Amino acid sequence: MPPRDFYRLLTSVVVPRPIAWVSSTSPTGVHNLAPHSFFTVASVDPPILQFTSVGEKDTLRNIEATGNFVVNFSPVNLFEEINATGTDFAPEVSEFDQAGLTREPSLTVETPRVAESPVALECRLHRTIRMGDCTLVFGEVTHAAVSSEVLDGSHPRIELLNPLSRLGLDEWGTLGPIKEIKRIRASDWPRDFRPRA
Repeated sequence: MPPRDFYRLLTSVVVPRPIAWVSSTSPTGVHNLAPHSFFTVASVDPPILQFTSVGEKDTLRNIEATGNFVVNFSPVNLFEEINATGTDFAPEVSEFDQAGLTREPSLTVETPRVAESPVALECRLHRTIRMGDCTLVFGEVTHAAVSSEVLDGSHPRIELLNPLSRLGLDEWGTLGPIKEIKRIRASDWPRDFRPRA
């Protein structure tokens, strides 16, 4: 199977994928903003996020040049704006301006946050690792800004965050029904455990 076809297969079965909406700044001061759907937590202590740049894009070049970036949360109510910032604009064009989004100064890094997003995770570049035609970007979180509107006490509520995710092709996912179940400790394992049908 050709690599491009296999990529489409992988991104259709490794789902749903959370979206890192990454803002970065070029060496000349242009504010870039782009969605990246290969995204996860890489370390708890220290807190490190990881996203993958497929190919060499403005986001990667900016982060390697400046050493900082922001991962903005991707909520459903900004669906069209998030999709718009995936457009392959020239490096001198800011997606903030094209999508009509507001820059908000960060507290610990030079790159601005997306004011409309309910969560922003400011990051300093930890390292990048080349892997095939991709680059893994690791960033240590230096500050988390969370809107009080999505909090229940100090806990972010998933239904208030209302996250977007990527699926295959041009498909995107929304939250849907939420299921809750407690993890079973080995000491509490029931001798007669049977999964419910």
